Amino acid sequence: MAPPSDAAPERRSWHLERAAVRLVTRVLDRTGAESGWYGMCFLVLEWFLTANGMGRTEARATVDDVIGGRFASWVAPRPAVIDSVGENLAVRLTGRLPYRDHREHDDLEERHDGGRRDRR
Repeated sequence: MAPPSDAAPERRSWHLERAAVRLVTRVLDRTGAESGWYGMCFLVLEWFLTANGMGRTEARATVDDVIGGRFASWVAPRPAVIDSVGENLAVRLTGRLPYRDHREHDDLEERHDGGRRDRR
């Protein structure tokens, strides 16, 4: 989910980070981390950025910078690496770290998950 156009920088950063993590995870799930899966991941992130108003050259440079050789064929990255890619993308685009205290931002979690989040 792309960030709302009027989102504050911290919220925009959060949306970008979550979207990147979900897109990388989706590509990983669909490809099984087989040969060249990271090329598809690169392309999907580039499409996401261009679909949200970034020029193709800038999107390509951004994705190249945030992935930075962290992915390889036949190797599924650890969740911490995927999270780091999402955070790096968000920081590069907003200059802000995504928020870290989920208790204060349950509304963001709820909205991004489309209301499917379990309440305990």
